[in-house]
Amino acid sequence: MDVAIIGIGLHRFGRSPGLSGMQQGASAVRNALADAGLSWKDMQFAYGGSQDAGNADALVNELGLTGLQFTNIWNGCATGGSSLHAAYSAIKSGEYDVGVVVGFDKHPRGAFNPKPADWGIDEWYGETGMMLTTQFFALKTQRYMHDHGITEESLIRVSEKAFTNGSLTPTAWRQQALSYEEIANSAMISDPLRKYMFCSPAEGGAALIICNADKAHLYSSKPLYLKTAAVRTRHYGSFEVFAPSQAMNVADASTVTASKAAFEQAGIGPEDIDVMQLQDTDSGTEIIHMAENGFCEHGEQEKLLREGATGINGSMPINTDGGCLANGEPVGASGLRQVYEVCVQLRGEGGARQVPNNPKVGYTHVYGAPGLSGVNIITK
Repeated sequence: MDVAIIGIGLHRFGRSPGLSGMQQGASAVRNALADAGLSWKDMQFAYGGSQDAGNADALVNELGLTGLQFTNIWNGCATGGSSLHAAYSAIKSGEYDVGVVVGFDKHPRGAFNPKPADWGIDEWYGETGMMLTTQFFALKTQRYMHDHGITEESLIRVSEKAFTNGSLTPTAWRQQALSYEEIANSAMISDPLRKYMFCSPAEGGAALIICNADKAHLYSSKPLYLKTAAVRTRHYGSFEVFAPSQAMNVADASTVTASKAAFEQAGIGPEDIDVMQLQDTDSGTEIIHMAENGFCEHGEQEKLLREGATGINGSMPINTDGGCLANGEPVGASGLRQVYEVCVQLRGEGGARQVPNNPKVGYTHVYGAPGLSGVNIITK
């Protein structure tokens, strides 16, 4: 049984001081329902998550007490991908025909700095500063650059592309394009990552209406198809964030195994993807994920970025809405924002940021600490 996406909704990311995170999530659901031409009472189930803005199931207080099954999902930055996987599985099982996936959040300003004990790590790891997000992403990037010959030029080009794309995206938080020089001369935060190479914790909401594809024609004249949703955790020896030690033999990252599973389940390969969203909590992370998702070999990113391959008009458009760098990251919503953007592109509704040549296959990838990845493949 195939799964269709028949409605998409977003509450713009950034800062909304007059609204709670939950209200932003409810706004996204209402927008998705309107897009699908359905009402809340038509929903048979819901899956959703939030890190800092309350229990997602409390959205029923905003949307209506209809008695539907609502399951909270929490998987770090992979919450959106995990919520969609759960909903995808619910449809595939045949138990439900139509439901909603939603994510929202409202984070305070400043870098995330979680408690080691919450992640099964001894206190010394936090005392060294490694639980601070800017630190552990920087060290992971530093090691990757050393191992694969990546220079600072590539980090700058990723950020330059992100802010250019954000300037073309009405719902993006950061809508000011930045020059190569502005990024290169910005303050160093955690070597090798500078001020404009990190995303910011943010606010916002995103929602999808999905259904049994056999019944999509009853709801929508423009359904898209979720060919697969895969979520995988880390193996022993994979080099992930929040890793207090490293095995002698390095294993594939969770992103590699999630990506391979998704391509196998969808029956296609990386060469078939027309537009993609890759997790970019920082510019180094996007570079790493280009290879881990199978779109290039390790070390090839430098050449691809210099040639503009990842731009909107390039051969492998990545993060056409500016990604996390330009949109910020409300953790519960971020993975669903990726799917929202791919759907916009496949519908041909991207406006100034629209990928040319009628894209037909899209790909999303989200990565969360301590080493969890979710991949979705969407087609016309």
